[in-house]
Amino acid sequence: MRIEAIRESAGLTKPFLEQFLNYVLNLLQGNFGNSLSSGRKVWSMISAAAPVSFQLGLCAIILTALIAIPLGLIAGLNQNSKLDYTILGSALFLWAIPPYVAGPLLMVGFLLVLPGINMPYGWGGIFDAKIILPLIVLSFQPIALIVRQTRAAVIEVLSEDFVRTARAKGVPETLVALKHILRPVLTPVVTQLGLIMITIVNGAIFVELVFGLPGLGRLTVQALTNSDYPVILAITLIGSFLVMFSNLIVDVLYPLLDPRAADSMKGR
Repeated sequence: MRIEAIRESAGLTKPFLEQFLNYVLNLLQGNFGNSLSSGRKVWSMISAAAPVSFQLGLCAIILTALIAIPLGLIAGLNQNSKLDYTILGSALFLWAIPPYVAGPLLMVGFLLVLPGINMPYGWGGIFDAKIILPLIVLSFQPIALIVRQTRAAVIEVLSEDFVRTARAKGVPETLVALKHILRPVLTPVVTQLGLIMITIVNGAIFVELVFGLPGLGRLTVQALTNSDYPVILAITLIGSFLVMFSNLIVDVLYPLLDPRAADSMKGR
C-alpha cells in the first residue's frame, strides 16, 4: 500500500505520454519534481551539490591547461627524443588509470608517506588542502588527452611555412614556440573541451564517492542506489547542458584563436 501511495503521489500511475508531458511542463517552470527516497525538492538537492562539482571541475580544467599544454608543446618540439617518449609514455600511463583505481591508491600512498596527517576525506572548500588529491585524480585523464592533442598539433604546425620563415630569419626558438606555434596549436586543443567535460563529469562520480565530496557525482550514486528517478533525470539533463555549453564556448573562442575562422564566418 505504501509503494502504491508513493507511485500515486509521484504520478507514476498515469500513462507514459501524460507523465512525459507533465515533466516537460514542470521542467519549463524550473520544477524538477521531488525525490522519491527523501521527498525533498530535487532542485534544492542539486543546488546544494552543484557548487562543489562545478568548483572541482573548473579547477581541474585550469590544472589540466597549466600542465598539459606546456608538456605537449615540449614533447612536440622534441619529437622522437627521450623527453618526448617520457612525456608521451607518462600521458598514456595516466590515461590507463581509471579514477576509481587512482583515488584509493593515492589515498593509501598519501597516508603511508605522511602517517601523521588527517585523511583527505570530505569537503572543506576549494582552498582546503583536502581538495588536492581529488583534483589530481580528476585531472589524470584530461591531462593525458590534452598532452597527446597538443603534441600532435605542434608536430603539424612545425611543417608550416610561417614557422620555417621565422626560424630562417633567426627568431629565437622560445619566441617561435610562444608566438608562432602556440596560438594555432590552441585551436584544435580547445575543441577537446567538450571531451574534457565528459571525462570530468564521469570521473567526478568516482572521485566524489572515494573522497567523500558532497557533489553531483556522489548524489548520482545515491540516486542510482535508491532508484531515485527524478534526481537521475535532473542530473542527466544538467550534465547534457554542461557539455553543450562547453561546445558553445569552443565556438565563441574559435575566431579569437584563429582569425581565419572569423574571416570564413564573415564570408558566409
